[in-house]
Formats: sequence, structure tokens, C-alpha cells
Amino acid sequence: MVNFFSKKIIMGDKNLDNAKVIAKIMEEAGFDVLPIRTDISSRESILNLIAEGQKYGDISALINAAGVSPSQAPIEMILNVDLYGTAVILEEVGKVIALGGVGVTISSQSGHRMPQLGVEIDELLATTPTEELLSLEVLRPENIKDTLHAYQMAKRCNVKRVMFESIRWGKRGARINSISPGIIVTPLAIDEFNGPRGGFYKNMFAMCPAGRPGTADEVANVAELLMRPHGAFITGFDFLIDGGATASYFYGPLKPAE
Repeated sequence: MVNFFSKKIIMGDKNLDNAKVIAKIMEEAGFDVLPIRTDISSRESILNLIAEGQKYGDISALINAAGVSPSQAPIEMILNVDLYGTAVILEEVGKVIALGGVGVTISSQSGHRMPQLGVEIDELLATTPTEELLSLEVLRPENIKDTLHAYQMAKRCNVKRVMFESIRWGKRGARINSISPGIIVTPLAIDEFNGPRGGFYKNMFAMCPAGRPGTADEVANVAELLMRPHGAFITGFDFLIDGGATASYFYGPLKPAE
């Protein structure tokens, strides 16, 4: 069991001021948090984050929630942060994760709504060496239509990398899973609501079976299951938490017109 109250939590964020604000909130709730500037698109920055954590002992847990949305960044940044960066942090933490360690990375429902890519492309997304990922034909800029397509590809890759990395993590007696949230009320989602696809997203949660967006606590509840002994037999899997939006997209009122 990972007891975060007894652990040193190293919190990385590209914007150190953001990290400090969140760290203060957590510290006032009883957690021991060290904020540190981290750029997940940089392997060097990720290694620095890991090294900082190792100053306080073995690394026993990873929560990767870094990412940018289609309305926040251009194609190249989305691929570098959401796809490459996630692949690198799963790889590097997987090299040092402690026996019994566990990790969760946050993906997105978006990767579940794109057309199937086929076994060959899925395997390439899962197993291609990280430094070669962005050179794959399917990820070349001329083959990415727009920022939403880039985001979908990144999130599909996240799920496949988790499956692949779960084999490596398992050799160290550790587990790694992913969570694919739907519309969750966060600063990122608010940017989307106010962006060019705002109407699309508002319609999505209005027309899904749940009839509403989700909350961060609802995602955290699943993360807690995955990171506690109750989830000890779960690894290499992705959990879709979207209030039924994906189901509605394929078989309900959100299904695109032919």
C-alpha cells in the first residue's frame, strides 16, 4: 500500500509557480511536498526529477498527469509532451521503481474515439524505442490533420505504452496502469470549454448517459483502487471514465452522422 502521508512527494510542473501553489495546499492538508520545475518533453528534466526523488529513498509510486490539450498547444508540442514525454517518464521510472511500486498515468477518452489503427501500428506505438517514436510515419507532421488528431494519437499511444511498460515494470515487481477520463472539470477542461470545440464538449457531456461532466475526485477514486492492494492484480490496463460518452459516440445520440 502506498501511504502518501508517510512519503516525500516530489511534484513536477513546467510552471514552478503552479507547483508551489498546489504544494502549499497539499502541505496544509498534511502532505510532505517538494515542488520542482519539470519539463516532461525533456528526458534530461525527467531524469532530474527522478534524481531529486531518489535523494529521499526508493521511488515507490508515480502519478503522471502532465499534458496539454488540443486548444492549448500546437501539434508538435502535443506530440512532444503528451506522447513522447509520457513514454519517457514511464520508461525511466520503470528502470528504478521499487519492489511493490505502482504507477498511474492519465490518458484520455479521446484515444478511444478515433478509428482503429490496426495491430501493426498499435505494436509500433507500444514498442518503438522512445527516441524513435516521433519518427514513425503515422506520427509525422504531414500525416497529422490537426491538434485534435495529434491529441488522439498521443492518447492512443499512452495506452499502448502502458501495456508494453507493464511487462518491464513487472520484472521489478511493480505495476503500471492508465486512466482515460472524459470531460472532467479542471483548468484544462475549462480551456476546452472556452476554445473552438467548446460547444462540442458541452454537447458531449449533456448527451452522455451520465448527463454531466465528471469531477477530479471521481478519477482519484479509480486511481486509489489501482494504487492500493485492492488493485494488486491489475496492471497494463486502461480505465475509461467518461460517463458513457464513448458508448454514446459509437452507439447512441453522439454517434457521428454517416
